[in-house]
Amino acid sequence: MKLAILCEYAAPYSKIVSAKGFYHLYIDAFAGPGSHISRTSGEIVSGSPLNALGIEPPFREYHFIDADLTRVEQLRSLAGDRPDVHVHPGDCNDILLREVLPRARYGDFRRALCVLDPYNIDLDWQVVATAGHMGSVEIFVNFMVMDMNMNVLLSDPRRRTHRRLPA
Repeated sequence: MKLAILCEYAAPYSKIVSAKGFYHLYIDAFAGPGSHISRTSGEIVSGSPLNALGIEPPFREYHFIDADLTRVEQLRSLAGDRPDVHVHPGDCNDILLREVLPRARYGDFRRALCVLDPYNIDLDWQVVATAGHMGSVEIFVNFMVMDMNMNVLLSDPRRRTHRRLPA
């Protein structure tokens, strides 16, 4: 999902907002390690962070967030000493609200492309609502349909089975 967004949307987005003079940020809240091994070919495939770093014209800032410290270290290695790349370890809900989204204020002539592709249902709705109300953030959310379906079935009282107590 994220790779398709980068190929089809992020590059034209960056071109348009750059031409309008906006300072713009790329945000990936569940960034992963930056690359992965293809299950079909066994080859190394660029992940969304690596693809984002190759977009022309470049974003002014990149914010990659991941809760897994091994992935965070891989992202830091990938970024090297680039001052425009910020790698944040920890819970994206807190980091987005406290550190990253405030950097994309509408009144500061800033814009952001924010990709939310949670590994499960760890995304807090407050993040989506805050970004949506800012008027300066484009949000792409990839919902994990399998997780949603499983959790809906767990909380849907019509789907629950009732056990009878022994007489």
